[in-house]
Amino acid sequence: MSMLLCLVSGAVFFYVIVYYGVFRGARFTSSLKLKGKTVIVTGSNTGIGKATALDLARRGARVILACRNKEKAETAAYDIRRESGNSQVVFMQLDLASFKSIRNFAETFLKTEPRLDILINNAGVMGPGRTEDGFGMAFGVNHLGHFLLTNLLLERLQHCGPSRVVTVSGLLHFLGHVDFPLLASEKDLVSGQSTWHNIQAYSSSKLCNVLFTRELANRLEGTSVSCYTLHPGVVYTELCRTMSLWQQLLMFPFAKIFFLDPEGGSQTTLYCALQEGIEPLSGRHFSSCALRQSGAQGRDDALAKKLWEVSERLTGVS
Repeated sequence: MSMLLCLVSGAVFFYVIVYYGVFRGARFTSSLKLKGKTVIVTGSNTGIGKATALDLARRGARVILACRNKEKAETAAYDIRRESGNSQVVFMQLDLASFKSIRNFAETFLKTEPRLDILINNAGVMGPGRTEDGFGMAFGVNHLGHFLLTNLLLERLQHCGPSRVVTVSGLLHFLGHVDFPLLASEKDLVSGQSTWHNIQAYSSSKLCNVLFTRELANRLEGTSVSCYTLHPGVVYTELCRTMSLWQQLLMFPFAKIFFLDPEGGSQTTLYCALQEGIEPLSGRHFSSCALRQSGAQGRDDALAKKLWEVSERLTGVS
């Protein structure tokens, strides 16, 4: 009995150490207010994006929920307005799997909104399929969609500086790889549609996020726009909705015990968007509200530059 008690006590102790030291992450505690500022958060109808938008609304910002699903986004906007007491929370249609939708969103936004102070590229997908323009879904949405959106809004960000671009990447970028010949032939970073291929595609798209942020910072050096990428922590969100039912059932108990909730997962995003004095760290990678070193490929300036040039060609950005 004493041996069993020791084992249980040891397991609990190990869980507490792991949870609080690795999974739980840090908290962003600034009381900074954002009255008069405008923020776009992509994919903000649920999960980390919604938690991020709620915090920003509570700080007084005008928050644009840039989402694909109109019904879910309008419900989220209602929830955020009610919980924050901020009426300046609005939905604007954006499907990052469609270049046409992205251009329409940017055109509408630039005509109707005089300011853009913070752009948060939060939306992300993992799973099979192709975008409207024929690209692998993860690469097309997670990277190319945000690449095009950021470039279309960049002039407004510069006009309203100091401003920021925050792109949610992930720890899996360490497993990513950019195969340019494969991209040219397959319009994707992987060549199959299995579960492993989907994970690899997602990981590679997250590497693209890191490289995009690095090259964007290089191109914006000396301007009033800074940019950051981040790992939000291990978070159980609707990103997992693309998993099969049995995979979700296997994941659920582990996720409930160890993973962050969306509010916890939003903390490093908020840090990168709002923390004062980090402008000299533009282009860098963060996790748990602190500077972290990205993977070796994510620090390759030549690779970042080449990906930028290829992405310009693929999206038609001049």
